[in-house]
Amino acid sequence: MKTAQIADIAGVWNGFFELRDEFHRNLLMENYLPLVKYTADRIYAKLPDKVELDDLISAGIFGLMDALDAFDPERGVKFETYCTPRIRGSILDELRSMDWVPRLVRARAHQLERALRTLEAHLGRIPTDTEIATEMNLEMNDFHRLQKDAVATGIVSLSNKFNDSDGEKDIREIDIIEDQKSQNPLLEVQKRDLKGLLTKGLTRAERLIIILYYYEEMTMKEIGATLDLSESRVSQMHSSIIARLKAQMNSRRREFAIS
Repeated sequence: MKTAQIADIAGVWNGFFELRDEFHRNLLMENYLPLVKYTADRIYAKLPDKVELDDLISAGIFGLMDALDAFDPERGVKFETYCTPRIRGSILDELRSMDWVPRLVRARAHQLERALRTLEAHLGRIPTDTEIATEMNLEMNDFHRLQKDAVATGIVSLSNKFNDSDGEKDIREIDIIEDQKSQNPLLEVQKRDLKGLLTKGLTRAERLIIILYYYEEMTMKEIGATLDLSESRVSQMHSSIIARLKAQMNSRRREFAIS
């Protein structure tokens, strides 16, 4: 890979070794920056989208700075050969710092998963905690602590970017998680309008039968008890209401046609 961009790179190195000043240091940093970008690109290609290439390059630059300070030409090693492992190591250190779950915890979580799968295959059922702890030669207190730690390895940051759009707006994980507790306002308006349309022109008892059966999900027997009617009477009224509503919908079909 071509790195030298300065014609008299040897002279720059001599000036840096003699003066250790920012001027010569910056010239060397600029000259070897392509090495940082090249190393960062190769590592980035194997990483998930949530990792930013610029973060890797920034980490690699720190590795290059350390390499400049520690480089000794008397060892007979070219600087490119010397600095590449340091750049790579600095980038990998940054990646490890991004993962807040310690590597030991993640490794033990994998052991837990393997033990679970092994026992499931052997027993033909889901093993108990005691059986898994025995398989892993762990005391129950240690096993429960491992279970708790293992849950952490599956936690995902809600700030992670979710790449599902060609637009310029960044979408994060939290933007695409459905709130199960909140109601869809459009759907609620549609339900309300449909309820008003279906119950329009019905008597109070007929309207209650429709609302209680389709919206409150009550049985015919429960509706009968609520309205002081027999279950068979409620069923008859329901059938009559549905027949009339079908006739009304058929007569108004043009109003609901999509133009």
